[in-house]
Amino acid sequence: MASPSAPYVLVALLVVLSGLAVPSSAAPSPRMLSLVKTQPLVLKYHKGQLLKGNVTVNLLWYGRFSRAQLSVVADFFRSLGSPAGRSPSVASWWSTTAAYAGGPANIVFGRQLVDSKYSLGKSLKNQDIVSLASKLAGAKSSGEHAVNFVLTSSDVGVEGFCMSRCGSHGWSTTAPGGKGAKFAYAWVGNPVKQCPASARGPSTSRSTGLRYLPGGPNGDVGADGMIISLATVLAGTVTNPFDKGYFQGPDDAPLEAVSACTGIFGKGAFPGYPGSSWWTRRRERATTRSAWGTEVSAAGDVGPKTSTCKTAV
Repeated sequence: MASPSAPYVLVALLVVLSGLAVPSSAAPSPRMLSLVKTQPLVLKYHKGQLLKGNVTVNLLWYGRFSRAQLSVVADFFRSLGSPAGRSPSVASWWSTTAAYAGGPANIVFGRQLVDSKYSLGKSLKNQDIVSLASKLAGAKSSGEHAVNFVLTSSDVGVEGFCMSRCGSHGWSTTAPGGKGAKFAYAWVGNPVKQCPASARGPSTSRSTGLRYLPGGPNGDVGADGMIISLATVLAGTVTNPFDKGYFQGPDDAPLEAVSACTGIFGKGAFPGYPGSSWWTRRRERATTRSAWGTEVSAAGDVGPKTSTCKTAV
């Protein structure tokens, strides 16, 4: 007698297993048919210093950048301190930080330095970032109410870049050995050459669903990718500048105001879908507008009163 075919054996086995898994008298629980409920995002306040009031952002451009890249980044920072215009706007997105203890953080665009000769080479360690940021720490506009950003060009490698991060923040002191005044610093790199996929701002299509803008909302994948990281790192720095502010999880791997909302750019977002967008003639975009009309992608940030990711879109 011929043996049963493989498909028949497989079907029979599934029938037997299904009978063992669910007794015939038991009805399936409604919970088995629903999606996993999203847990609240509770960022605990660890009672440390926050950056509130007027917060100065200083920039050190390390490497070579185009004028367009300089303009897009500057527009983003200036828009944070501008009155909220048409929604969705950068200013309305940033207003969520006012709900954290101490009130709003008013961003003031401060000093800029350029290091186009790669004074520390093209392969940087974490300590090199601190050394570069310290060049801004001596400015009158720096201090404990400032963030000193080091921005690296696309041909500069940084320890951990694209492997685990596209930006980071921390703090140091103006003198060796932990002496001197504290200052907050941050780093963001241009990812266009080393990890271009992570640089593209999300967009959705009414017919095909999620897709990515081929050139970024401003036509420069590198600059637009930097904006996503700048928004994430700045919000984390303001709400957790010296490791005792708002965060969830362990001290050495915290989820902060925006890093807890990675990939969430609009209302109704879930993993793999950035959320609702606004429509233009060309496409639907999960972006916000700067005060100067450029478009930037910025993930949602955690509303401390609602324990959910609040987005501008």
